[in-house]
Amino acid sequence: MTIENSVTEDIGEILRLYEIARDFQMLKGAVLWPKFDKEMIETEIEERRQWKILIDNQIACVWAITFSDPQIWEERNNDPSIYIHRIATNPIFRGQNLVGEIVNWSKKYAEVNGKRFIRLDTVGENKGLIDYYQKCGFDFLGLFKLKNTNNLPAHYHNATVSLFQMTSNKHL
Repeated sequence: MTIENSVTEDIGEILRLYEIARDFQMLKGAVLWPKFDKEMIETEIEERRQWKILIDNQIACVWAITFSDPQIWEERNNDPSIYIHRIATNPIFRGQNLVGEIVNWSKKYAEVNGKRFIRLDTVGENKGLIDYYQKCGFDFLGLFKLKNTNNLPAHYHNATVSLFQMTSNKHL
């Protein structure tokens, strides 16, 4: 297993994994991700913010990161943090604790980049996902109503979000 930046040639697979994730969300009755546009993913790849786990030369999981997320985290955005978005797992690799691998990677990545917190959010009160992220080591900070969602993807509009964080290994 390796973790590396996604490349332009991965875009088709990334979009396919997002579609599979959307279908899974629909099956579970969760808030659905919108269809993400190719240009957004291209930008993340160019900025080296789109990541993948490779297992046997196949993309097992993808996610994106940022160092700033003010519309979701508001005043907490001032804390030195890495924000994880859109974790999507290839179904043939489910059950292999890939989020745990992302957590381990994130702790190291946060330390190298001088970030104290690793954060993520999910839209709505998805109790199963809340429990899962807590089992992965995240603290559940609660449900928050977003104030300004103008530049966020559609699933955030008029939404309540569940916020999660953990500290990196070295508490900077």
